[in-house]
Amino acid sequence: MNDVPQIVKIKEIIDETPSIKTFVFDWDMDKYGTPNPGEFLMVWNFNNEKPMSISKINDNELAITVKNVGEFTNELHQLKVGDVLGIRGSYGNGFSYDLKNKKVLAIGGGVGMAPINSIATALANNGNDVDVISAAVNGDELLFVDSLKDIGVNVCPCTDDGSVGFKGFATNLAIELIKDTSYDIAFVCGPEIMMKGVFDILEDNEIPAEYSMERYMKCALGICGQCCVDNTGWRICVEGPVFSNDLLKEINEFGKYHRDASGIKH
Repeated sequence: MNDVPQIVKIKEIIDETPSIKTFVFDWDMDKYGTPNPGEFLMVWNFNNEKPMSISKINDNELAITVKNVGEFTNELHQLKVGDVLGIRGSYGNGFSYDLKNKKVLAIGGGVGMAPINSIATALANNGNDVDVISAAVNGDELLFVDSLKDIGVNVCPCTDDGSVGFKGFATNLAIELIKDTSYDIAFVCGPEIMMKGVFDILEDNEIPAEYSMERYMKCALGICGQCCVDNTGWRICVEGPVFSNDLLKEINEFGKYHRDASGIKH
């Protein structure tokens, strides 16, 4: 873990979709540690700092995948190759990635595919048989379909409007896949309403799973308490962001509400 921001130069920017870009930069794994899939970084653009999931972990190279949804992310989207960022981390507990010979279902909704891309890649490279549901509102917003196929992952695209792949939600496609396949474990990240629906389906089918939760974070060190969840008080930045299905059952607010920067429930 690296708690002091390291200044990194952006070496590549990939336009993934009309609203999502991937930023690639070098990272000295020996000096700053090798992140596990599911962990996150604090990204500083010298105006503000926000948490971002790690979407790619290669030899001495990391990537974050960012959707343009507000002031901070819009500023990131204006950056060019050669511009610099401050990066600290990695933080959080990450997914279980040291599995072998397992039948895996990984489900990502929208930019929630960022951590799903890193765990699916690690598991496929480790000899597991991996199915991925990549879900988006339409075909233009699908993430990592071709790159995951290139490493042998069975990718099932899923769009709300049916423009590419299965027409419907990730939950609908998960039900169809589970009818025909016996999965050992699942990994899930996306909008919480999607994750709650997937959680119910996986529980009904007794499939153990790990979920990456998102909450408003400020320090990422477990000090400020901004990302604590009801009623456990667990800090998403330290005890999470990844929780097993058994732990998730203890978080009362999962799938019901979250708190904004002021602590107000929504």
